[in-house]
Amino acid sequence: MDRRRLGCFPLAFSFLVIVVLLAPILISVAMSFTSADTLTFPPVGFSLQWYQAVIHGPKWQDRLPVSLTVAVASSLLATSIATLAAFALVRGKIRGGNLISTLFIAPMIVPAVVLATGMYFVWTKGWSLGPITVGGRLVGTIPGLILADTVIGIPLPFILVRASLGSVDLSLEQAARNLGASPFTTFTTITLPLIMPGVLSGLIFAFMSSWDEVVIASFLSSPRVSTVPVAIFQQLRETLDPSAAAISSMLLLVSVTLVGLLSLARRKPAQLKEE
Repeated sequence: MDRRRLGCFPLAFSFLVIVVLLAPILISVAMSFTSADTLTFPPVGFSLQWYQAVIHGPKWQDRLPVSLTVAVASSLLATSIATLAAFALVRGKIRGGNLISTLFIAPMIVPAVVLATGMYFVWTKGWSLGPITVGGRLVGTIPGLILADTVIGIPLPFILVRASLGSVDLSLEQAARNLGASPFTTFTTITLPLIMPGVLSGLIFAFMSSWDEVVIASFLSSPRVSTVPVAIFQQLRETLDPSAAAISSMLLLVSVTLVGLLSLARRKPAQLKEE
């Protein structure tokens, strides 16, 4: 009996932690349906006016396409770079491979403010390497935001793809090469399909890291080119408009949908193995 009671404590503690983590999210979603003109909890009445304000508001109409463009482009670019780098480090015999891997993971370790400060100066003035100049005049531009989010989006795809490559049977690639397949054909027809769950998972995580990024985007945005998280942060500093809760709920819906897709991507390979 005592053991049963003791066994309930971890479950109760886990439930308490979940409640504490989810409470702010649920409160924010509830406040987005208020009919009042300010953020209040409990919400007053029930209305979808703030979602309509987001859909028809020029402020959000200008920023939603920017956020979507930056998130899609940076996630595709980050996942492509991470996949190729992970494959080269796992399959190739490269000196200093551990150091190179650390450099790819570094954006996840370095504080966002430090990255944002460095990117701001490089993106503004450029970084000269002899006759070659990297960056410059990229602040307040969509390419600048894409490159910045690509940098911070590389670590997770790199880690996931590298882990997926570690579970691939090397003899399958060797068999394809022995049958006359080129390295490119072997990678696209054998290796890539086997590591696709890791690639898709990395793509989703890279998209989410860009979709929710606010610190670096605050440094690199301009009044004309800005993302939705930056606009939410600026609006909450000026006024407690419920439209911020509405757009936050919409961003949350996108994140939850992506997490669901990630779960499906991981479940299908497991089902195939069982069959």
